[in-house]
Amino acid sequence: MKRYLYIIVALLTLSVPACAKVDVKEIIFDHLQDSYEWHIAGDVALPLPCIVYDGEKGLDVFLSDKLEGGEVYNGYHIDEESGKIVNEAGVRPVDLSITKNVMEIFIVCFIVCFVILYVANWYKKNGYKKAPGGFVAMMEVLINFLDKDVVEASVGHEYKRFSPYLITVFLFILTCNLVGLVPIFPGGANLTGNIAVALTLAVTAWVATNFFAPRSYFKEIFWPEVPMFLKAPVPLMPTIEFIGVFTKPFSLTVRLFANIMAGHIIILSLTSIIFITWEVGPAIGAPMTLVSVAFCIFMNCLELLVAFLQAYVFTILTANYIGLAHAH
Repeated sequence: MKRYLYIIVALLTLSVPACAKVDVKEIIFDHLQDSYEWHIAGDVALPLPCIVYDGEKGLDVFLSDKLEGGEVYNGYHIDEESGKIVNEAGVRPVDLSITKNVMEIFIVCFIVCFVILYVANWYKKNGYKKAPGGFVAMMEVLINFLDKDVVEASVGHEYKRFSPYLITVFLFILTCNLVGLVPIFPGGANLTGNIAVALTLAVTAWVATNFFAPRSYFKEIFWPEVPMFLKAPVPLMPTIEFIGVFTKPFSLTVRLFANIMAGHIIILSLTSIIFITWEVGPAIGAPMTLVSVAFCIFMNCLELLVAFLQAYVFTILTANYIGLAHAH
């Protein structure tokens, strides 16, 4: 083990002093924010398609490399403060661009669909003639656990209506979290640590809870079974219950978004320690490199646990909210 650590230190000794001064704040915020290109390594980046619509110019499609370095293309440029495409007047057009996060979502959806179809195809071919093994067996255990111990236990006898949605949500969030931990292309995007993605997932949970609830659910919100002075003439309890309808998706959003974003920030900050300390000198940089590598390994292992935990927490809370919306 010591031999490998010495090799890491030796490589960093040769490479780090030649590096330019590292702006940790810029690195962290560039990673957390969405972008119109996918940075791979060094100066190599994959340009992504920009799709914008302006009322005067109409629809315009071009690659993001035309806007590199603050360049202007067809009247559009990237605003330095917001990082978004704006026109000459500084107004944002309708932006339907395939950004880094959007591309990563496509990749995650492909992975989830491939896994589900692969497992389903195995059972279609083999049925119950033989016991599954390897990856199929692992997925069978995972899906049975979610179906019986999470969805059925939380929702009740109507769980079959919501089981496909809840299992899909779990697999999607888990895949997003795991792909986000991969530091090289095509991984590394901060999906569930992006508040827009987390909010969209929470909105789907809100729709599943409220749009498929029985009438008794709305009766408990607007006219709950409490003493009359708590609901008339001042509707105290109905107001609290109505606010609770919206605080549930808000809590789901903040919990998922904050936990995943914090993990990415910590890992990037620990990695930046190497470059910061090497600016002081090799005497400090070499031992701090070992400390940084050790903490990064620990944090990545912890983030693997968090990836599963946050997917599970989001799923079981959504299942509980759906179950509480049904009278039984």
